[in-house]
Amino acid sequence: MKIRSIILAFAWCATATIQAQTYKYDFGNAPNAKDNFVRVTPSDIYSDDKGYGYDMGYLPNSKTNAPFFFSVKVPDGNYKVTALVGSKKQSGVTTVRGESRRLFFENRATRKGEIDTCQFVINKRNAQIEGDEWVNIKPRERSKLNWDDKLTLEFNGDKPQLSQLIIERVDDIPTLFLCGNSTVVDQDEEPWASWGQMIPRFFNEQVCFANYAESGESANTFIAAKRLKKLLSQMKPGDYIFVEFGHNDQKQRGPGIGAYYSFATNLKTFIDEAVARGAHPVLVTPTQRRSFGEDGKIKDTHLDYPDAARWVAAKENIPLIDLHAMTRTLYEAMGEDESKRAFVHYPAGSYPGQTNDFADNTHFNPYGAYQIAKCVIEGMKAANLPLIQYLRDDYQTYTPTQPDAFDSFNWNDSPFIEVQKPDGN
Repeated sequence: MKIRSIILAFAWCATATIQAQTYKYDFGNAPNAKDNFVRVTPSDIYSDDKGYGYDMGYLPNSKTNAPFFFSVKVPDGNYKVTALVGSKKQSGVTTVRGESRRLFFENRATRKGEIDTCQFVINKRNAQIEGDEWVNIKPRERSKLNWDDKLTLEFNGDKPQLSQLIIERVDDIPTLFLCGNSTVVDQDEEPWASWGQMIPRFFNEQVCFANYAESGESANTFIAAKRLKKLLSQMKPGDYIFVEFGHNDQKQRGPGIGAYYSFATNLKTFIDEAVARGAHPVLVTPTQRRSFGEDGKIKDTHLDYPDAARWVAAKENIPLIDLHAMTRTLYEAMGEDESKRAFVHYPAGSYPGQTNDFADNTHFNPYGAYQIAKCVIEGMKAANLPLIQYLRDDYQTYTPTQPDAFDSFNWNDSPFIEVQKPDGN
């Protein structure tokens, strides 16, 4: 009897844990409300005590159609989100992003009374590794949504509408961890963006992207800040890790520093740690800078670092995505003037508080980041990575020689602006 009681108690605790990691919310716009959903009203502002609510100072507003945010306090892990967008009351056009502006669905149009299901998996983490050990995040990161204790979703678009929301913990799908610098990181504010925050939009709910990249990082500083250690604490067999460095590594000087010395050794560390855990490492060469010569061709500015990444990948017999080569093709296809549209090039006054012109030839805007993300996907296809089976049905084959027309890209700005450029160059 005592053993049976223990088993029943254990089963009850396990069931309670599972139930505690499924969250259901109704926003009053669904044709059929359900009793097991928490009814959300405009007075439900997020607090740690409540554990859910509208956040970031924004509420749904049918008059202004401004974006709004909704947060739920959850433990670290991967969560399948089912967002039922649309309304029984009015038509809508909704874009769904998560955490630090990761794009999942864009421009989903719904008629009055029509509900569209947007389903994806999102990774949530905080900076704690274990016990008193923490990631050494930078002061600028302390306000990033990627590093807090809650899962935050952004509902944007020409006319954002949210009906219901279901958030469920999932532990049985592969996670693709991203390591890199400002060309990969989830950029929080407009007009900055990187390919790592765009790529989730093209994949279904059978894979999760966990972006650990940060502006200004090199392979060695990424490791020293314990970002890799945090990532490894979340890794399981069958996961993937994409590693793109070089922009900042090439600026380092000193004994033992160099592309085929310290840089190659650090890349080997990423590979060995992943393989030891049954995960799959993939190296990615750095994106080109927008550096046109007089002949209209891109000039290489990364010294031996792209070649060193290629050498390590060949030596270790692991896949490589040659983003360095693809972005050269992409920028040259756009041309010297048109390629500015892919980068943060804006005259003074384009954004609130912007007193100087933006003329950044390293960091992308959302349109540029979107194009780079498609290059990465084509690199995944060329490497025959099993991950490509999770591409959404609406993904169309992309070639860097024929980038998407700038005017065909629709991006609704988030309400947060940063006039200071990201770390690194």
